[in-house]
Amino acid sequence: MRIPIPLRQVSVLSLIVVSSVVGTNKYCYAQDESSQNVEVVPASAAKWQKLNPKRGDKSPQAATLWGDRNGKEATGFLVKFIDGFSSPPHIHNVTYRGVVIEGRVHNDDPQAKPMWMPTGSFWTQPAGEAHITSARNSTVAYIEIESGPYLVMPTEETFDNGERPVNIDRSNIVWQDESSTNWIEPSPSSDKKAEIAFLWGSPHKAELHGTLVKLPGQFSGTIRGNGSTFKAVVIAGESNLHQSSGKGKVTLAAGSYLNAKGKAVLRISCDANESCTIYIRSNGKFTIASKL
Repeated sequence: MRIPIPLRQVSVLSLIVVSSVVGTNKYCYAQDESSQNVEVVPASAAKWQKLNPKRGDKSPQAATLWGDRNGKEATGFLVKFIDGFSSPPHIHNVTYRGVVIEGRVHNDDPQAKPMWMPTGSFWTQPAGEAHITSARNSTVAYIEIESGPYLVMPTEETFDNGERPVNIDRSNIVWQDESSTNWIEPSPSSDKKAEIAFLWGSPHKAELHGTLVKLPGQFSGTIRGNGSTFKAVVIAGESNLHQSSGKGKVTLAAGSYLNAKGKAVLRISCDANESCTIYIRSNGKFTIASKL
């Protein structure tokens, strides 16, 4: 179920909230100053299918958020693994990126010692390189490809496309605050600063890029997008999406997706003591301000 929500000028929505897996709630409110629509796919509306039907019941489950992983276009989808899952060595025909939403993921060379990446970790898997993927606990990740289809292929077809894999545990992600980037406006609170981490792409050239945004507990402010592409995925937790004038709300759990078409101003607050984290795919600079 995809829910297109028309936004008039100065209409108010609740966007994306990330709470910890133990259940604290953070509420994020969004405002779009354009007349264009915001498409919302709640995690509860995800349509799960076998990621690799050839493996039958042993296959992980996948749910497309945008695009078509069986087509030729760029695509973003969720993948779900059961506790203890471990794939046989295999390759893919296309490179993909992943962000852990829940549980722990190991993705590496078949002989590599396990590196269990928790929520908020980031990895890339080059096309043609043999690897295994394993999961500890019930695990969900967000996966992105720049072209499809996304295929699982045997290691006999291994090839080197020139890329190398990246595995970044969340503890090794480099965060920048207002003192080191002009993407964040100065905060009136010295201990309540927003942070961003550039993961891939060329953000400073206004090209397509992927970024993590971490908002401090009790943050209240805006994210202003300036590109033609602005896609956001909840990395952990749950929120409520509120329409204007009390017309109802949509709950957005971890794995929910938002597509803001055109420029938008998103009013966001995190009403809790723990930080909010959001993955954003954009082709333009966006700015974060800690004031509504």
